[in-house]
Amino acid sequence: MKKVLTIAGSDSSGGAGMQADIKTITAHGMYAECAVTALTAQNTTGVYGVLDTPPEFMGQQLDCVFKDIFPDAVKIGMVSNTEIIKVIAEKLAEYKAQSIVLDPVMVATSGGKLIQDDATEALKNLLIPMASVITPNMPETEALSGIDEIDTREKAEKAADIIAENSVKAGGRAPAVLVKGGHMKTSADDLLYLPEEGRRIWLSAPHIENPNTHGTGCTLSSAIACGLAEDPSDLESAVRKAKEYISGAIGAKLDLGHGRGPLNHMFRFAK
Repeated sequence: MKKVLTIAGSDSSGGAGMQADIKTITAHGMYAECAVTALTAQNTTGVYGVLDTPPEFMGQQLDCVFKDIFPDAVKIGMVSNTEIIKVIAEKLAEYKAQSIVLDPVMVATSGGKLIQDDATEALKNLLIPMASVITPNMPETEALSGIDEIDTREKAEKAADIIAENSVKAGGRAPAVLVKGGHMKTSADDLLYLPEEGRRIWLSAPHIENPNTHGTGCTLSSAIACGLAEDPSDLESAVRKAKEYISGAIGAKLDLGHGRGPLNHMFRFAK
């Protein structure tokens, strides 16, 4: 059985973060492991509290995972402060982790801020250079690239170039960049930039009318990690399969909570 580690925050409502990751990994028939970066008090209406994991304990969790059940892929989600980011980077380097998917979580779907201001630079300099692929949405792409109001394909492509180039300047690899295009004016397509191959692939998906999208980014990045655990050499296929999975999870139209509700991660098993 393939093993996937999620390094993420806990969502007390179960729709995003570590809980969404574990559901996604399980739905793909793989073994889910987790290292918790923070506890959050949140639900579909907002984030009401964050309690960060002490850095020392963060490291201890990762030691326990890598020394016992070594993961085939790693997904990184919410990392709210610089100290936690440093520990994660050190441990991933120490154990030579492969197939790292980084979802640069900065703001929850409900609008709550999930990262401290100074941690963004640590994210750029320490974790992005280690990643196989990063999966920012449009506001996150703007924050990471320094380009304001990315609303066209041309701006999205330029931003992806900058993110990859900055990663190399920071001393790491040029990661693939999946820019999620839900905020663009001209389309809602996603851009997959593969810098090592010099390819830019625009990926479309059918628009699904459903306001319940809590945990969408967490779910997509976890599904990509599952694809890389299966075949580390075929990122494009992993992304395409992940998009199909998330379309199904949204299309199942689960309706829970009083705000932006969660997806149905187990839609394939519904009667």
